[in-house]
Amino acid sequence: MIYVAFIVSLIIPLLIWGPFFPDLIVSLSSLIFLIYIFKEKLFFYFTKKPLIIFFIFCTYCILVSTFVAKDMMLSFESSLFYFRIGLLSCLIWYLLEQDKKILNYFYYMLVISFLALIVDGYIQFFTGTNIVGLSKAGDRISSFFDDELIMGSYLSRLFPLLFALFIAKEKKKLETYFMTLFFLLICSLVLISGERAAFFLFCLSFAFIAIFMKDYVKLRLVLSVGFVIVVIIFISSFNQVKNRMVSDPASTITKTIFTQAHDSLIKTAYNMFLDKPTFGHGPKMFRVICKNEKYAEGIHSCDIHPHNFYVQLLAETGIIGFSFLFSAFAYVLYCAYRQFKSMILRQKRYLTDYQVCLLAGILITVWPLTTNGNFFHNWLMIVYILPVGFYLHSIYSKNRKNISF
Repeated sequence: MIYVAFIVSLIIPLLIWGPFFPDLIVSLSSLIFLIYIFKEKLFFYFTKKPLIIFFIFCTYCILVSTFVAKDMMLSFESSLFYFRIGLLSCLIWYLLEQDKKILNYFYYMLVISFLALIVDGYIQFFTGTNIVGLSKAGDRISSFFDDELIMGSYLSRLFPLLFALFIAKEKKKLETYFMTLFFLLICSLVLISGERAAFFLFCLSFAFIAIFMKDYVKLRLVLSVGFVIVVIIFISSFNQVKNRMVSDPASTITKTIFTQAHDSLIKTAYNMFLDKPTFGHGPKMFRVICKNEKYAEGIHSCDIHPHNFYVQLLAETGIIGFSFLFSAFAYVLYCAYRQFKSMILRQKRYLTDYQVCLLAGILITVWPLTTNGNFFHNWLMIVYILPVGFYLHSIYSKNRKNISF
């Protein structure tokens, strides 16, 4: 299983170069793991509530694609094999059960990937081109992602997992100093990427971690102060950052979340939902149905998705599909409430610091008030599901009280 764990951990750097190889690894490893589960009768992995709910959702999406979608084959592209995302989280859970040292693979893959983006991103920011000759897109940097302006999203989405593994790691004092500098470099890189939603989510996850963690008080204080200083320095020193994040009329608090174009897409999706509120129009059907004048509204009424998970699920899977995602958000809020309550009453913490960081990664995935990509997009779902496997291991493992490596 050591070799399998190493291959699965390669997903993290390969995500930088596109969805093909990560999706290939996920598909093959999930298939092999599914065969192994049936062979060894390890069905208890499927008896836990989060996975039961997820696989019910997958089954529901297939049924909606079959009986509701206007274009069944197009809808099947999203729903038919979506279950492999859940299998990936099970596989990560299983691998960690076999040997906690496997956490090393994921930790160092994250460190290497982030370090590569930090070096390359700053070179592109200051010189206009990165180390392989890719130029900035206007005043936006993307590093190895080229014309895909998702570097900030990649960093912000995976940062909580990196911090969780750092917390779990047996480390020397110098490593704490390294993580402090690393954090500030990541923070500033997300900021100068110009991705407002990504920067908002980075702030949200860090705030969640800083508030609900128990230990590392000094580190959290230093990171909080450093965070504020970095933001002030970059906004005051670089016009392209200031113009994009502050001066741009689209960068107010409300428009950081939803621009006028996003507002049009949301209204169109909402009209689609009103027409079929229970089951929706089928996965991947927004791009087809939004062309209908019956639903179209605003200046930009049609796209491949409405740029918000909750609105997309309302339009494509109805209130039933929407409820699955909302239940995940409700679970995060419940855990946050239990953690806050234990802090106020000075009781034993409901969540460990390691779990707080992982839950922060899940929070920014299910957070409703922001723009995001296609809920059924392979690249996005791989990024989003990675912290889930670690979190499942942390709550269901027999040795969950001693997760370190």
